[in-house]
Amino acid sequence: MIRVRITRARGSTPREEGAEMFVGRDSVSGTIGGGHLEYMAIDRARQMLARGEATARMDIPLGPEIGQCCGGRVELGLDRAPPTPPEPGPPVLIFGAGHVGRALATALRPLPLSPRLIDQRAAELALAAPDIATTLAVLPESEVRSAPPGAAYVILTHDHALDFLLAVEVLRRGDAAYVGMIGSRTKRATFLRYAALEGVDTKPLVCPVGAGCPRDKRPEVIAAFACAEILSALLTRSPAQPSAAVEAGTAATICLAD
Repeated sequence: MIRVRITRARGSTPREEGAEMFVGRDSVSGTIGGGHLEYMAIDRARQMLARGEATARMDIPLGPEIGQCCGGRVELGLDRAPPTPPEPGPPVLIFGAGHVGRALATALRPLPLSPRLIDQRAAELALAAPDIATTLAVLPESEVRSAPPGAAYVILTHDHALDFLLAVEVLRRGDAAYVGMIGSRTKRATFLRYAALEGVDTKPLVCPVGAGCPRDKRPEVIAAFACAEILSALLTRSPAQPSAAVEAGTAATICLAD
Protein backbone atom coordinates (compact mmCIF):
# COMPACT_ATOMS: atom_id res chain seq x y z
CA MET A 1 0.00 0.00 0.00
CA ILE A 2 1.06 3.57 -0.66
CA ARG A 3 -0.02 6.28 1.77
CA VAL A 4 -1.02 9.51 0.00
CA ARG A 5 -1.06 12.41 2.44
CA ILE A 6 -1.83 16.10 1.91
CA THR A 7 1.24 17.81 3.34
CA ARG A 8 0.28 21.35 2.37
CA ALA A 9 -2.99 22.95 1.26
CA ARG A 10 -3.23 26.51 -0.03
CA GLY A 11 -6.39 28.35 -1.02
CA SER A 12 -9.62 26.47 -1.70
CA THR A 13 -8.98 22.72 -1.58
CA PRO A 14 -11.28 19.68 -1.29
CA ARG A 15 -9.52 18.34 1.83
CA GLU A 16 -7.37 19.72 4.61
CA GLU A 17 -3.69 19.17 5.44
CA GLY A 18 -3.19 15.75 6.98
CA ALA A 19 -5.94 14.02 4.99
CA GLU A 20 -4.81 10.56 3.88
CA MET A 21 -5.77 7.75 1.56
CA PHE A 22 -4.17 4.37 0.92
CA VAL A 23 -3.66 2.95 -2.54
CA GLY A 24 -3.10 -0.72 -3.36
CA ARG A 25 -2.69 -2.37 -6.75
CA ASP A 26 -6.45 -2.81 -7.07
CA SER A 27 -7.94 -1.01 -4.08
CA VAL A 28 -8.25 2.46 -2.55
CA SER A 29 -9.18 3.35 1.03
CA GLY A 30 -9.97 6.88 2.18
CA THR A 31 -9.99 10.07 0.10
CA ILE A 32 -8.00 13.25 -0.44
CA GLY A 33 -10.97 14.94 -2.11
CA GLY A 34 -11.89 13.06 -5.26
CA GLY A 35 -11.80 14.36 -8.81
CA HIS A 36 -8.72 14.52 -11.04
CA LEU A 37 -6.51 15.33 -8.07
CA GLU A 38 -7.28 11.94 -6.60
CA TYR A 39 -7.01 10.12 -9.94
CA MET A 40 -3.55 11.59 -10.47
CA ALA A 41 -2.44 10.58 -6.98
CA ILE A 42 -3.76 7.03 -7.45
CA ASP A 43 -1.93 6.69 -10.77
CA ARG A 44 1.32 7.92 -9.22
CA ALA A 45 0.93 5.61 -6.22
CA ARG A 46 0.46 2.59 -8.49
CA GLN A 47 3.53 3.58 -10.46
CA MET A 48 5.42 3.51 -7.16
CA LEU A 49 4.12 0.03 -6.40
CA ALA A 50 5.09 -1.22 -9.86
CA ARG A 51 8.58 0.30 -9.68
CA GLY A 52 9.28 -0.47 -6.04
CA GLU A 53 9.63 3.22 -5.10
CA ALA A 54 9.49 4.19 -1.44
CA THR A 55 8.65 7.90 -1.56
CA ALA A 56 7.45 10.58 -3.97
CA ARG A 57 6.03 14.09 -3.90
CA MET A 58 3.44 15.87 -6.01
CA ASP A 59 2.58 19.58 -6.26
CA ILE A 60 -0.78 20.04 -7.99
CA PRO A 61 -2.61 23.31 -8.84
CA LEU A 62 -6.36 22.79 -8.74
CA GLY A 63 -7.12 24.65 -11.94
CA PRO A 64 -8.47 24.14 -15.46
CA GLU A 65 -5.43 22.12 -16.53
CA ILE A 66 -6.64 19.18 -14.43
CA GLY A 67 -10.37 19.85 -14.83
CA GLN A 68 -10.95 21.37 -11.39
CA CYS A 69 -11.85 24.93 -10.52
CA CYS A 70 -11.20 25.04 -6.77
CA GLY A 71 -8.39 27.53 -7.36
CA GLY A 72 -6.13 26.25 -4.61
CA ARG A 73 -3.00 24.11 -4.62
CA VAL A 74 -2.04 20.96 -2.75
CA GLU A 75 1.25 19.25 -2.08
CA LEU A 76 1.16 15.49 -1.60
CA GLY A 77 3.57 13.16 0.10
CA LEU A 78 3.50 9.52 -1.05
CA ASP A 79 5.20 6.85 1.05
CA ARG A 80 4.77 3.40 2.55
CA ALA A 81 4.01 4.57 6.09
CA PRO A 82 1.06 3.26 8.12
CA PRO A 83 -1.98 5.45 8.84
CA THR A 84 -1.37 8.43 11.08
CA PRO A 85 -3.24 7.80 14.37
CA PRO A 86 -6.09 10.34 14.52
CA GLU A 87 -6.23 12.76 17.42
CA PRO A 88 -9.25 12.20 19.69
CA GLY A 89 -12.08 14.48 18.66
CA PRO A 90 -13.75 16.94 21.05
CA PRO A 91 -15.82 15.13 23.69
CA VAL A 92 -19.60 14.99 23.40
CA LEU A 93 -21.28 13.86 26.62
CA ILE A 94 -24.72 12.44 25.90
CA PHE A 95 -26.83 12.07 29.02
CA GLY A 96 -29.55 9.52 28.46
CA ALA A 97 -29.17 6.24 26.58
CA GLY A 98 -32.77 6.04 25.39
CA HIS A 99 -33.86 5.96 21.76
CA VAL A 100 -32.68 9.47 20.88
CA GLY A 101 -29.46 9.20 22.88
CA ARG A 102 -28.46 5.96 21.18
CA ALA A 103 -29.38 7.32 17.74
CA LEU A 104 -27.32 10.45 18.38
CA ALA A 105 -24.28 8.49 19.59
CA THR A 106 -24.47 6.30 16.49
CA ALA A 107 -24.75 9.32 14.19
CA LEU A 108 -21.81 11.09 15.85
CA ARG A 109 -19.51 8.07 15.90
CA PRO A 110 -18.12 8.43 12.31
CA LEU A 111 -17.50 12.16 12.80
CA PRO A 112 -14.28 13.72 14.19
CA LEU A 113 -15.79 13.78 17.68
CA SER A 114 -15.65 11.57 20.79
CA PRO A 115 -19.25 10.81 21.83
CA ARG A 116 -19.99 9.03 25.11
CA LEU A 117 -23.35 7.77 26.38
CA ILE A 118 -23.96 8.30 30.09
CA ASP A 119 -26.87 6.78 31.98
CA GLN A 120 -27.92 5.40 35.36
CA ARG A 121 -29.58 2.41 33.65
CA ALA A 122 -27.31 -0.47 32.68
CA ALA A 123 -30.04 -2.06 30.56
CA GLU A 124 -30.31 1.00 28.30
CA LEU A 125 -26.55 1.32 27.92
CA ALA A 126 -26.38 -2.34 26.91
CA LEU A 127 -28.53 -1.52 23.86
CA ALA A 128 -25.91 0.85 22.44
CA ALA A 129 -23.80 -0.24 19.46
CA PRO A 130 -20.61 -2.07 20.52
CA ASP A 131 -18.30 0.71 19.28
CA ILE A 132 -20.01 3.43 21.35
CA ALA A 133 -18.27 4.52 24.56
CA THR A 134 -20.60 4.26 27.57
CA THR A 135 -20.50 5.19 31.24
CA LEU A 136 -22.77 3.79 33.92
CA ALA A 137 -23.09 6.70 36.36
CA VAL A 138 -25.05 6.63 39.61
CA LEU A 139 -24.57 10.41 39.84
CA PRO A 140 -24.48 11.70 36.25
CA GLU A 141 -23.78 15.24 37.43
CA SER A 142 -20.32 14.07 38.53
CA GLU A 143 -19.52 13.47 34.84
CA VAL A 144 -20.27 17.14 34.16
CA ARG A 145 -17.92 18.25 36.92
CA SER A 146 -15.05 16.10 35.66
CA ALA A 147 -15.42 16.93 31.94
CA PRO A 148 -12.68 18.95 30.20
CA PRO A 149 -13.23 22.57 29.15
CA GLY A 150 -14.89 23.06 25.77
CA ALA A 151 -16.88 19.82 25.79
CA ALA A 152 -20.35 19.47 24.30
CA TYR A 153 -23.27 18.31 26.44
CA VAL A 154 -26.52 16.83 25.19
CA ILE A 155 -29.17 16.18 27.84
CA LEU A 156 -31.77 13.58 26.88
CA THR A 157 -32.59 11.63 30.02
CA HIS A 158 -35.85 9.91 30.96
CA ASP A 159 -36.39 12.30 33.90
CA HIS A 160 -37.16 16.02 33.49
CA ALA A 161 -35.90 16.80 36.99
CA LEU A 162 -32.57 15.14 36.16
CA ASP A 163 -32.43 17.05 32.87
CA PHE A 164 -32.83 20.31 34.76
CA LEU A 165 -30.19 19.37 37.33
CA LEU A 166 -27.68 18.46 34.60
CA ALA A 167 -28.41 21.56 32.52
CA VAL A 168 -27.80 23.82 35.52
CA GLU A 169 -24.53 22.01 36.29
CA VAL A 170 -23.35 22.51 32.72
CA LEU A 171 -24.43 26.15 32.49
CA ARG A 172 -22.72 26.97 35.78
CA ARG A 173 -19.42 25.79 34.31
CA GLY A 174 -19.59 28.50 31.64
CA ASP A 175 -17.10 26.77 29.34
CA ALA A 176 -19.24 24.41 27.26
CA ALA A 177 -18.94 24.54 23.49
CA TYR A 178 -22.52 23.33 23.17
CA VAL A 179 -25.37 22.72 25.63
CA GLY A 180 -28.46 21.04 24.24
CA MET A 181 -31.53 19.67 26.00
CA ILE A 182 -34.40 17.73 24.50
CA GLY A 183 -37.88 19.05 25.14
CA SER A 184 -40.90 21.05 24.11
CA ARG A 185 -41.54 24.79 24.35
CA THR A 186 -43.34 24.14 27.62
CA LYS A 187 -40.36 22.25 29.03
CA ARG A 188 -38.04 25.05 27.96
CA ALA A 189 -40.23 27.69 29.63
CA THR A 190 -40.37 25.63 32.83
CA PHE A 191 -36.60 25.21 32.81
CA LEU A 192 -36.00 28.93 32.28
CA ARG A 193 -38.04 29.69 35.40
CA TYR A 194 -36.11 27.05 37.35
CA ALA A 195 -32.75 28.33 36.08
CA ALA A 196 -33.64 31.89 37.06
CA LEU A 197 -34.11 30.71 40.64
CA GLU A 198 -30.72 29.00 40.44
CA GLY A 199 -29.10 32.16 39.09
CA VAL A 200 -27.59 30.67 35.93
CA ASP A 201 -27.22 32.21 32.48
CA THR A 202 -29.40 30.28 30.03
CA LYS A 203 -28.32 32.03 26.83
CA PRO A 204 -26.00 29.19 25.73
CA LEU A 205 -28.79 26.61 26.03
CA VAL A 206 -30.23 25.04 22.87
CA CYS A 207 -33.66 23.64 23.69
CA PRO A 208 -35.16 21.77 22.01
CA VAL A 209 -32.04 20.06 20.72
CA GLY A 210 -32.06 19.75 16.93
CA ALA A 211 -34.21 22.88 16.80
CA GLY A 212 -34.10 23.02 12.98
CA CYS A 213 -35.81 19.66 12.76
CA PRO A 214 -39.24 19.69 11.06
CA ARG A 215 -42.19 18.17 12.88
CA ASP A 216 -40.64 14.72 12.86
CA LYS A 217 -40.07 12.91 16.13
CA ARG A 218 -38.19 9.87 14.83
CA PRO A 219 -34.98 9.48 16.90
CA GLU A 220 -32.77 9.20 13.82
CA VAL A 221 -34.15 12.41 12.32
CA ILE A 222 -33.71 14.35 15.56
CA ALA A 223 -30.19 12.94 15.82
CA ALA A 224 -29.30 14.11 12.29
CA PHE A 225 -30.32 17.71 13.05
CA ALA A 226 -28.60 17.61 16.44
CA CYS A 227 -25.39 16.37 14.78
CA ALA A 228 -25.30 19.47 12.59
CA GLU A 229 -25.72 21.75 15.61
CA ILE A 230 -23.06 19.98 17.65
CA LEU A 231 -20.53 19.75 14.83
CA SER A 232 -20.98 23.43 13.99
CA ALA A 233 -20.49 24.43 17.62
CA LEU A 234 -17.39 22.29 18.16
CA LEU A 235 -15.59 22.82 14.87
CA THR A 236 -16.34 26.46 14.06
CA ARG A 237 -16.25 28.15 17.46
CA SER A 238 -13.78 28.25 20.31
CA PRO A 239 -14.89 27.19 23.82
CA ALA A 240 -14.76 30.85 24.83
CA GLN A 241 -17.70 31.61 22.52
CA PRO A 242 -20.22 28.86 23.24
CA SER A 243 -23.39 30.86 23.13
CA ALA A 244 -22.99 32.13 19.56
CA ALA A 245 -22.24 28.76 17.98
CA VAL A 246 -25.78 27.81 17.05
CA GLU A 247 -27.45 31.21 17.30
CA ALA A 248 -25.37 32.93 14.61
CA GLY A 249 -24.29 30.01 12.44
CA THR A 250 -21.13 30.01 10.35
CA ALA A 251 -20.65 30.38 6.61
CA ALA A 252 -17.97 28.25 4.97
CA THR A 253 -16.65 27.78 1.45
CA ILE A 254 -16.07 24.14 0.60
CA CYS A 255 -14.65 22.72 -2.62
CA LEU A 256 -15.95 19.22 -3.32
CA ALA A 257 -14.88 16.89 -6.11
CA ASP A 258 -16.04 13.30 -6.05
